[in-house]
Amino acid sequence: MSFNKVILVGNLGRDPELRYTPQGTPVCSFSMATNERRKDKTGEMQDQTTWFRVTLWGRQAETASQYLTKGRPVYIEGRLRVEEWTDRDGKPRHTLEVHATDMQFIGGGRGEEPPMEKAAAAGAAPEQADVADDDIPF
Repeated sequence: MSFNKVILVGNLGRDPELRYTPQGTPVCSFSMATNERRKDKTGEMQDQTTWFRVTLWGRQAETASQYLTKGRPVYIEGRLRVEEWTDRDGKPRHTLEVHATDMQFIGGGRGEEPPMEKAAAAGAAPEQADVADDDIPF
């Protein structure tokens, strides 16, 4: 038995690109970066960024292209693949590609409204409870 699952939490490196297969299936691609902070040999804190290419299919592809933008944080689950290719100079290169099976929005991102608030503004309002400032415990 084998198992391949990856969970990423990071930020989009560019706006999503939506396209359709000849059969009409939506496909969305975007780059995503994760950051890790480590001490180097001298004890200085260094940020290490890892880039991934993410591909979503179906309704999630359409949702991603509608609400995600460059810099926006997102949670992705999927299967990890390493794509190998040769660049223009003939050098072998590789890209980490995630075939996403699940996507969740995180926060509002760069001062924008979260997707549910955008949906509410478009007339698809989710149910909301009436909460007064006095009801908030902090």
